Amino acid sequence: MSATRSRVLAKAATLIEALPWLERFHGRTVVIKYGGHAMTEESLRHSFAEDIVFLRYAGLKPVIVHGGGPQINAALEKHGIESTFTAGLRVTTPEAMEVVRMVLVGQVNRDVVGLINRHGAFAVGMSGEDANLFTAERKPAMVDGEPVDIGQVGEIVEVQVGAVRSLLDDGRVPVISSVARGDDGEIYNVNADTAAAALAVALDAAKLIVLTDVEGLYADWPDSDEVIDDLTTEELAGLLPDLSAGMVPKMEACLHAVRGGVPQAHVLDGRVPHALLLEVFTDEGIGTMVLPAREGSQ
Repeated sequence: MSATRSRVLAKAATLIEALPWLERFHGRTVVIKYGGHAMTEESLRHSFAEDIVFLRYAGLKPVIVHGGGPQINAALEKHGIESTFTAGLRVTTPEAMEVVRMVLVGQVNRDVVGLINRHGAFAVGMSGEDANLFTAERKPAMVDGEPVDIGQVGEIVEVQVGAVRSLLDDGRVPVISSVARGDDGEIYNVNADTAAAALAVALDAAKLIVLTDVEGLYADWPDSDEVIDDLTTEELAGLLPDLSAGMVPKMEACLHAVRGGVPQAHVLDGRVPHALLLEVFTDEGIGTMVLPAREGSQ
């Protein structure tokens, strides 16, 4: 067999491998939390946009929720506002919140929308404030068991998905920045991992995918770099207290989503080009998958 024919047959095998996943996810909503290197490295930004458009053409309904930590840090520095963190959460003063909102809604969101829309009129940018998508209330940080006020950092208490559903029904790709409004009219910075999980539950999504800068959840870090392929919510809950600070919000988001009825949640290495396609359309998948607790377990 010629080398050319072997290559062509290998491509056919890859396409056929995707068939059961195309059948399973056609018409289903997939919520993707976008962040880390995938958002800041130029080639990865383009491959992410291509993946989203591919999902859309393949009949899925992708929804993107993004943060923008590196971009916020740069903008705060530029404005001479010091970045401080308490228990892993950004202390958000009114001055800092103004910059956070400007960066997330006016810069990062527009960039993501623009990259996707190079391929067609798909992406529509939203803030969590739009149509009261996210309602939040002030969330203190817990330090040694005591609550500490960290400013305009919010916890989502209500999700209204009407506007997002309308966009999905119209064949659009909602791109949502993790800013929320409170009943008191205050604007809150909310964790994008948490926001994506809350949205996945409210939309009855088939999947939550969280892009990170690690290969997945490590079985025994730092002694081993072996990645856990899959685990149940009960197993994850047992591991949470010992996880590194950076992984906690991501794994908590997966836990919340699956306990809230999302059939599966994934943590993927966003530094891998086309990580989304590898996860959704191949038998092996990549990263770590969280599944519901087994029957009879709590």
